[in-house]
Amino acid sequence: MPLPEDIAQLICVSSYTRFDNLAHGPQGTQAKYGMYTYMLDPDDGQLLLLSVDPKTITNPAFSRYNPAKDLLYTCTESVRENGQIVTYGIDYRTGKITQIGSFDAQGTSTCYITLDLERKHILVVNYWDASLKVMRLDDKGLPAELVGNYEPNAGRAMVAKDTLHVNHSRNDLEAQKERQADFHSHALVLDSVYGRVAYVPDLGKDVIWQFRYDPAAGSLTLQDQSLAGPPGRAALGPRYLQFHPKLHVAYVINELSCEVSVFAFDAEQAKILADTAADVPTLNLIQTVLTVPDGFPTSLNTCGRIAVHAGGDFVLAANRGHDSIAVFKVDHESEPPGQLELIDIQHTRGRTPRHFKFDISGQWLVAANQDTDSLNVFHFNTGTGQLNWTGHTYHVPSPNFVEVIKAKGLAKKVRSQ
Repeated sequence: MPLPEDIAQLICVSSYTRFDNLAHGPQGTQAKYGMYTYMLDPDDGQLLLLSVDPKTITNPAFSRYNPAKDLLYTCTESVRENGQIVTYGIDYRTGKITQIGSFDAQGTSTCYITLDLERKHILVVNYWDASLKVMRLDDKGLPAELVGNYEPNAGRAMVAKDTLHVNHSRNDLEAQKERQADFHSHALVLDSVYGRVAYVPDLGKDVIWQFRYDPAAGSLTLQDQSLAGPPGRAALGPRYLQFHPKLHVAYVINELSCEVSVFAFDAEQAKILADTAADVPTLNLIQTVLTVPDGFPTSLNTCGRIAVHAGGDFVLAANRGHDSIAVFKVDHESEPPGQLELIDIQHTRGRTPRHFKFDISGQWLVAANQDTDSLNVFHFNTGTGQLNWTGHTYHVPSPNFVEVIKAKGLAKKVRSQ
């Protein structure tokens, strides 16, 4: 069945297919299939399942769309064997995705993929052993060669055991000790101005590592670090970092402390670092805000995704345990600009929202509730920041990630609010 011509996007969802080799302990249903593709109705936010990938894939856990090559890269997650970067071709006419290649991620529990600005390399994060890899893409956009490698453990044996599985809604002192016994890189984000400074939140060490990225060679060189929160604090657990689309501001979600740290980004210092390899700081902490109500114990919650709305007026953060999404308003006039004010917390109508994503209009939000096997759709008011459940819920076993693919050649328009 071809898609209607006014459908502007595909929603691709990945699911955990094997629980025993994960660093954490999901409590939903182990999925038989790993990848699902939907279309989203821009009028009311309803989803329609279009395709399921029948090929075996173990724990797909993060996806990145390459619009220049019409490809989707998905990484697999395991603490016991190397992850894979699986490449999918996209049929925009039917919504079907098809596996066309696989490349060894050369590290365990692969969790994040970044495309560089020229789309000549992908930069890959392996959470369990904390290694960072850079792969050259061939002319077709397929990973072809490992060209960059950084391993913070440098051969040191892991302290944590891969046989222990801590559910990520649990956040007591014992769980924190287990999760912070080692380096644990969780993301890699290139600076929003030059694409030549790479920021890596390390959940295990409470810092944001700062690397110089050479896009010609595909190399990463460690230069500096920033604490993920106020000095003297412990068990912050930085997970993700997002830049503001207009302001020189970066937002870091601290998984263990259940906070968002707001950093002023110094673009001039970033250029000095990129040009001269000088060890200069580029992030300056200006604010830290809680993501759950003041009276809710953070020992019962960990944070998941953070997202800056495309309009630049709101930041959203997922709570696993409290099972909610917090909405913050961005103050463009604060000094420094970009500071946050909590304006709404909406329950996700399911447990453990590991991920969520806005559609391309910014009006619909799809939340993946990992431990209740559900996708739930919310309407987002782009003027007020109010998040409302639509009542649309869909059964998907152990969903962990949502990616949005613009359906080239199909969309006539995206209906605005």
